[in-house]
Amino acid sequence: MVDEKLLDIVTKSVIDILKAQDSYDGIKVGVSARHVHLSRKDLETLFGKGYELTPKKMLMGDQFAAEECVTLVSPSLRTIEGVRVLGPVRKDSQIEISRTDTFKLKVSPPVRPSGEIKGSAPMALVGPKGSVFLNEGCIIANRHIHMTPADAEKYGVKDNDVVDVEIQNSKPTRYYNVQVRVREDFDTEMHIDTDDANAAAIRQGDHVEIITKH
Repeated sequence: MVDEKLLDIVTKSVIDILKAQDSYDGIKVGVSARHVHLSRKDLETLFGKGYELTPKKMLMGDQFAAEECVTLVSPSLRTIEGVRVLGPVRKDSQIEISRTDTFKLKVSPPVRPSGEIKGSAPMALVGPKGSVFLNEGCIIANRHIHMTPADAEKYGVKDNDVVDVEIQNSKPTRYYNVQVRVREDFDTEMHIDTDDANAAAIRQGDHVEIITKH
């Protein structure tokens, strides 16, 4: 009879070796901490007229984590400081937080795809030069997979398809209703927030497998 604990250890070791060799066929996971996207108008209100964001780390395509941070202030005057701004500027400002953050801020944002802010939670932003109050714009981002067209063809999916994915690690977890987003300038990567990552013992760069397409 095979010792299941030993088999699990051996399986994880093999997966780690394959990852190191770049031959593991899973989808890489990116863990997204709370962050803010800003419109041009709100950027200038918070940081000054004509201000340009300073790239700190490139993400995918032209997207980057900026050096700049802001403070979130909820309608109940609860705050979270040092929230990273992501660039480049967008048409509308948007705040993405985790469910744990909502308890601290005492807000109830909806779970939404990025960019769908109509009717979402209000939030104020404070920067070094000013502040902005958004009547809507705060969401919890849904779980989603950014994917290149080539990888979408490989996995048999298309833009806005919904899939279930699974990770086999020390806390095996299956995620349901994960949105697929396909674009030429994307890298193939599943994005989850810090709550999801912590609950499933997922680290940045771990891999998941697509199990089911809806």
